[in-house]
Amino acid sequence: MLSKTIQEAINKQIKVEADSSQIYLAMASWAEVQGFEGISAFMYKQSDEERMHMLKLVKYANQRGGEAEIPSVIHPVLDCSSFKALFTQLYEHEVMVSGSINELVHVSLQERDYATHNFLQWYVSEQIEEEATARTILDKINLIGDDKGGLYLFDNDMKSFSGNGNGAQ
Repeated sequence: MLSKTIQEAINKQIKVEADSSQIYLAMASWAEVQGFEGISAFMYKQSDEERMHMLKLVKYANQRGGEAEIPSVIHPVLDCSSFKALFTQLYEHEVMVSGSINELVHVSLQERDYATHNFLQWYVSEQIEEEATARTILDKINLIGDDKGGLYLFDNDMKSFSGNGNGAQ
């Protein structure tokens, strides 16, 4: 059975994940309209992953005797001045999500809810990977600079980018 404190903390994280999905969906739409086929495909995939993260929390809360709250989502406000600005926001957002997950882990330890703590370790690992992926992409963007040919190749590479150096997952 989830304590009220844990249930509230999980519901807060459900909102973070739902908002993340919306943010990446907005980024995907912008990239698609700009003609960045690879970037849009990557962002659509990220949006789907964030929704899956949310659903995993919803199911966990409900299975543990809690009640997941399905939140309203934010209307994303993005800096769409460049693809670099877009990916900088992605990185900063992932850092924020990592902090939110870490806070949830902290609450689970304070509540001595070791089952939830164990469940959350998947999210901790996932966030390490998400931040690393965003940093790798920003490094590539910095290498490209203002080179249009480089941007074309970068966009093409994003179609199969997974962040682990091995192409699609």
